[in-house]
This record gives sequence, C-alpha cells and structure tokens, in this order.
Amino acid sequence: MSRTFRNTLTRRTVVAAGAALALGALAACGGGSSSGGDGETVAGSQADLDAALEKGGEITYWSWTPSAEAQVEAFQKAYPNVKVKLVNAGTNTDQYTKMTNAINAGSGAPDVAQVEYYAIPQYALSDSLLDLNVYGLGDLKSDYSASTWGSVAFDGKIYGLPQDSGPMAMFYNKKSFDAAGVTKVPTTWDEYIDAAKKIHDYNDKWYITSDNGDGGQTASMIWQAGGHPFNVDGNTINVNFEDEGSKKYTAMWNQLHTENLLSDAKGWTDEWFRAMTDGSLATLITGAWMPGNMEANAAGASGDWRVAPIPTYDGTPVTAESGGSSQAVLKQSKNPALATAFLRWLNNDPASIKIFLESGGFPSTTAELSDPEFTDAKSEYFGGQQINKVLAEASTQVAPNWSYLPIQAYANTIFGDTAGKTSYTNHSDLNAGLAAWKTAIDTYAKQQGFTVK
Repeated sequence: MSRTFRNTLTRRTVVAAGAALALGALAACGGGSSSGGDGETVAGSQADLDAALEKGGEITYWSWTPSAEAQVEAFQKAYPNVKVKLVNAGTNTDQYTKMTNAINAGSGAPDVAQVEYYAIPQYALSDSLLDLNVYGLGDLKSDYSASTWGSVAFDGKIYGLPQDSGPMAMFYNKKSFDAAGVTKVPTTWDEYIDAAKKIHDYNDKWYITSDNGDGGQTASMIWQAGGHPFNVDGNTINVNFEDEGSKKYTAMWNQLHTENLLSDAKGWTDEWFRAMTDGSLATLITGAWMPGNMEANAAGASGDWRVAPIPTYDGTPVTAESGGSSQAVLKQSKNPALATAFLRWLNNDPASIKIFLESGGFPSTTAELSDPEFTDAKSEYFGGQQINKVLAEASTQVAPNWSYLPIQAYANTIFGDTAGKTSYTNHSDLNAGLAAWKTAIDTYAKQQGFTVK
C-alpha cells in the first residue's frame, strides 16, 4: 500500500520496544554539557551562523522526509561552501535506535536529525541535543505556532525547530452523512454521538469512525478534552488518568466504544482506506496532515469528503496536536554552528518551506499558516472546499500546556498490550484500559530510575 508524505512524516507512530528501551538507557547515561563534539564551548549568535555558512564545511543530516533531498539540493546551491550528507536511516523507530546507539557510543551520530515531537523529551532528558538558545534561535519563537514551539522549547531551552504541525480536525464524508440523514455537521461531541447512531442505524456496516486502540490518538483526544495526564517534575513522573480532562474524554468516548458504534478497522490498512472510499467510515478525527493520504489511498472518494473543526464538549473551539516533527542539532556535532545554520535555513527559510509544502507538508510557521495563497487554495478532493483555511484556524486553537513523558515512545508502544487487551478487545470501559496502561508505564519508569508519584 502506498503511503504519502503526510502519513510517513507526521502521523503518530508506534515506536518498537527495542528503540524505547534504548532511549530509556539514554536517560541513565546522560550526555555532555554545552560543548560541541570536539569539546569547545558552544556560545554565539545568529551572526555566527551566517559566518559559518560563509566558511563552509561538511555536516550530516538524518531524515526520512521525502522533501529532504530537494531541500538539501536547494541549500547546497544557495551555500556552495557547505556539503550536507543526507542519510535516510529509516523511519522513526529505525532512526531513533541507530541514533541512540551512536550517542551512547560517543560517535557516529548525525549533526542534524529529524525528531518527532513526542520523542524530543527523551533526547532532552539525556542531554543529547544542543540548546539552540546559544545561537539566538529563541528570537524565532513568533515564527511558529504556539503548540509546535511548545513542543521543542521547555525548561528554558530550545531543543529543535518545528517543521510541521498536526492540529486535529474532523474529516467527514458528506455523501454518507446525507444518505444517513445527518443534516447538521456535528460541532459538539453530543451531536457527534447522535450522528454515529443515525449512521449505524442506516446501515449496520457503517460507522462514524474507527478505533481499535492507539496510545498516540488517545493521548491527543485527552489533550483536546483539557486533560494533563502526563506530569514530570525533575526525575519524578506522575501519570494521572483520573484528572478531569481524561474523565471527560472517557465518559464521552465510552458511549461510542461500549455500544459498538466504532469500527474495528485497523488504521493505515487497505481495509481502512476501502472504508473511506465506499463511505462506510464516515469521519476521521485526525491531524491536518491527513488529506494527502486520503487523496493517494482513497482516491475513489474524491468529491465526497469535507473538513470541519473537531467537535468540542461545549461548542467552544479547541483542539489538540496529532503528530509532527522537528529537526534538532545533536551535541555530538563537531560543527554546531554550521549544523544550526543549516537547521535555521531548513525550517525557517521561505525557500525551504516552499519545497516542504510542495511535497504535501502542513506547516508550523505562522507566515505560511496565514498566507492567502495557502489558506485560500481549493481542494478538488474535498469538493472545492478551502480546507487549509479550516486547518490553519485549528492551529490557533490548540489547548496549551500539554506535555509528554520522557518515556513517551515506550508508553505508546505498550498501549495495545495494556489498554488494548483490557478494554478494546471486548469494547469495555476505557477507564479500566487506561488504568492498565498507567500501571505498565509506572513499572517501566521505575525500572529506568524515575521516581513515580
């Protein structure tokens, strides 16, 4: 099955346990202080980055984005004194494992690497990433959406620059809605549940959406409900699915989950895309990067789908992020100034961002998110709708102050074996599944040396 850029880059992916365990080992080993790979103290300004570009040199960049090759080519054309060695070390799981091994070995890591937002805390905890404040990149804060900047900037440091974003929205099949008599596009979750019942009553093989258990998706849904289940204070971790937002989510979603109003079709399978194509899957609650996947893998439904804001609990607009990547400079880099200069161009220069958008990426930069050329573009697949206008507006409505665990990759990995087996295989109360997930997370956190509250 073919998968387009948005899927490969930004959808929330499950990291293999082996990678997570290696990352856990990172937390114990730690890293350097504020020195470059050859031992010099890193301190400078953006003027030093300009000087590094003029001086030139060679750096290595690890990424799995399809836009990377064209971006590197454009960069080297603009700065002929710089050689960028591009390496595709594998998608997330594979790259993280190789990168972690290189960090632990003390050599072999790239100068610049793609790191998804949920994995940033793990590398930050091990002190493996350069604080970009030392070159003045904190001045770029206003260039990015608040939610993506918040994913790379915390504890007074900046661990990367955002590349893309995934504010959640509701993608819905208008043709299916019309057939089932859903005359109003749901704006609240109560209306969404009513629509789910109408759709399933119309055809017992039709469902409002699918959910067979995914840790990343569940976390995003709790985020949108105002939850803050993952709390970190120094070396202390507190996982709390009893908070108000988590309970609000389970109370709502249980009405669909326990009443068998959700499809069990597994995401990113041929069955899943066929259901999008034939209309038996009526909505997707997912990130702004989804359209390209639908166009590539559910082409037969062109013209049937539309985009609307994600339903909310009281009608007040609010959403969450689902997936996304940044690029970071590793402390092991022997040329941190040049690596940071490349990173600044990669995720901040209009020439690079243009290449990224042409490859199907959804931006994190405020300039592009507010550019009429981007927001007013009409999508033939979505019936001529200006979908970017809806999605760009969603990027301004992401609930603030969300945080991931420093072992989030591992936590997502074990969701299926904990919450999945407890609640999803028998459509029972999701609270029991989350309790099982918490127990497993706490156990692993203790094994990695964290204090669990």
